[in-house]
Amino acid sequence: MVFSSPSFLLFFAVLLLFYASARSYRERAAVILAGSLIFYASWKPVYLILLAVSVSLNYLIYSGLTATRSKRLLTFGLVLNLGFLGVVKYLGMALESLLGLSAWLDMPLFGAPPAWSHWALPLGISFYTFHMLSVMIDVYRDEWTHRISFRAWWLYVTFFPHMIAGPILRASELVEQLENLQPLKAAGLKLGALIFMAGLIKKVLFADNLAPLADTLFSQPGALDLYTAWLAATVFALQIYFDFSGYSEMAIGLALVFGVTLPRNFLYPYTSRSVREFWQRWHITLSRWLRDYLYISLGGNRRGMPRNLTNLMVTMLLGGLWHGAAWTFVFWGFLHGSYLVLHRMLLDGYKRLGVVDGSTVSRTLSWLGLPLTLALVWVTWVFFRAPSFHDAWLITAAMLGLREAGDAPVVRTYVQLLVWGSLLLVLLEPRIERALAQGLQRWERLHFSLRGGVYAGIVLAVIVLGGSSQKFIYFDF
Repeated sequence: MVFSSPSFLLFFAVLLLFYASARSYRERAAVILAGSLIFYASWKPVYLILLAVSVSLNYLIYSGLTATRSKRLLTFGLVLNLGFLGVVKYLGMALESLLGLSAWLDMPLFGAPPAWSHWALPLGISFYTFHMLSVMIDVYRDEWTHRISFRAWWLYVTFFPHMIAGPILRASELVEQLENLQPLKAAGLKLGALIFMAGLIKKVLFADNLAPLADTLFSQPGALDLYTAWLAATVFALQIYFDFSGYSEMAIGLALVFGVTLPRNFLYPYTSRSVREFWQRWHITLSRWLRDYLYISLGGNRRGMPRNLTNLMVTMLLGGLWHGAAWTFVFWGFLHGSYLVLHRMLLDGYKRLGVVDGSTVSRTLSWLGLPLTLALVWVTWVFFRAPSFHDAWLITAAMLGLREAGDAPVVRTYVQLLVWGSLLLVLLEPRIERALAQGLQRWERLHFSLRGGVYAGIVLAVIVLGGSSQKFIYFDF
């Protein structure tokens, strides 16, 4: 079930009925837990076994850490979780890389990786593994001392709005809310429905309609010319933004219905004026996880400029690898790491030259930063989306005007206008959101029949104008 599917909406309506009829916290927690497990099992029931083993075993490790704060036990937990994640997610990639290296050295080792090395990745494994690891590390660092019961641990890991694709949370952001589940409240239902509807519109009306065009353009890398290559990059940049931010908003809205507040995961990333700012606005909870548990653990910026730049690059390389078992993702991370390293060096250079915030030079650089940042990020999306380096190089070369194109695919004028119009909406999103927030109180004062009519109209528009139902892109990670 995906959040935008009719089957999920039916499931959620039934879950709400059971939750509303619950008379105590224990019953409400049982409803949420059962609903979360049913939601997860709807993808592939056999993965419930893996989930149960992982959650239960990690709870034992967590319990041991709360009693001892043993570095050896933490190391065991990290090796166990990251080792298993590495096997199920990266074994195929490792064997294919070894095969390619042996062929290049003319020392063949084996014919082809075995078929079983390309098993389907258990849904959400990266996300729920990160959730459990963050608790263990926080306990070891003495940053989390609240004792989590076995029931609350299960709720924290499996809470269905965020389980499959985030937001990635720390225990301090969710556990105590789940230990204090309250009856349904009108305010939570209203606001949650509004936020969910906004995410649904992003997903179905924008992301799903952009997906076929992205597929078409990226399937013809050698035919793209300068314009269509940039159009392809723009289409995918918009598709993944509408898809993932739409999912995150739907997750936030669903959680809010139950009185649970999840952190915002996107904050107008395409209005960023540097790549550093982009990562403060894009997939915020992953950026924060990588900063808190990887970058800082490596030393952060505490050990001089060379070590700081190395830590930035290592963090982004591993962040790229986390996104998928392909070297194109690693290179995507390398590009972002390079941008961050260059930005850090430029900031140091500006400081030495006496450029201060608010000066004419600073304001000029800031304005130039917006189109430059978009261009740099667009190039990285090509490597994120392309199935191979060969295809990515062809598209990137076309974007840079470095090669002759074949017969470029014809994209109808109205489709192009929809793409560029969607980009304009994204750039104006902060103003649009402020205007909507100002009108929210007036909206809530309208008669419920008027609000219901508008919601029905939106649902009808989604059904009629929505693209073909597609799973969320980040379900693969």
